[in-house]
Amino acid sequence: MSGTLHRRWVDFKSAITGQDDVAILNEVERGEDVAVASYKKALAMDLPSDIRNLIERQFQGVLKNHDQVKQLRNQFRAQ
Repeated sequence: MSGTLHRRWVDFKSAITGQDDVAILNEVERGEDVAVASYKKALAMDLPSDIRNLIERQFQGVLKNHDQVKQLRNQFRAQ
């Protein structure tokens, strides 16, 4: 649910800011930061090994997405 709310916030903010690419990417990265923190919190818990493995695999995807968004944002900032 928080992911859906965040996407709506990005849509709203992009409408207000005139769809400034850097502002949108900053907001998307902030959402990715929340996802990273959530996965870290989950991985700090005592979990059955099969669940831990699943969360660790998903966490690697979240980290990859975060890095891609950050790279895009940095590219737009450099323009």
